[in-house]
Amino acid sequence: MKRPVRVLVAKVGLDGHDRGARIIATALRDAGMEVIYTGLRQTPDMVVNAALQEDVDAIGISILSGAHMTVFPKVMALMKEKGMSDVLVTGGGIIPEDDMKTLNDLGVGKLFAPGAATSDIAAYIKDWVGVNRDF
Repeated sequence: MKRPVRVLVAKVGLDGHDRGARIIATALRDAGMEVIYTGLRQTPDMVVNAALQEDVDAIGISILSGAHMTVFPKVMALMKEKGMSDVLVTGGGIIPEDDMKTLNDLGVGKLFAPGAATSDIAAYIKDWVGVNRDF
């Protein structure tokens, strides 16, 4: 790869708990990625627009509020609208396994539960970008 992987880490909705998102952002940065953290209370539109402006390779959404079945499909629809089919959408938080499967079927990448190793998350993103992005 000619440049570092660029990842946008986002907290969507009214969920005000961002400790996990900050830990992930730091871990990805330590793994050599460029990380843009959007902060709290973002909308799906704000996240997708920021990802487009920042020319990211991946979007990581941290969600603990239970709104994952609304947030992820909305982000995917907006990305499709904007022609961002080569950008990974991944994330984690409190997401039941059945919902993870449904979201994966919609095109969302691997989703990580609390306690996932940050090295596994970084490796997944790097591997996906290496295969699916052309830069």
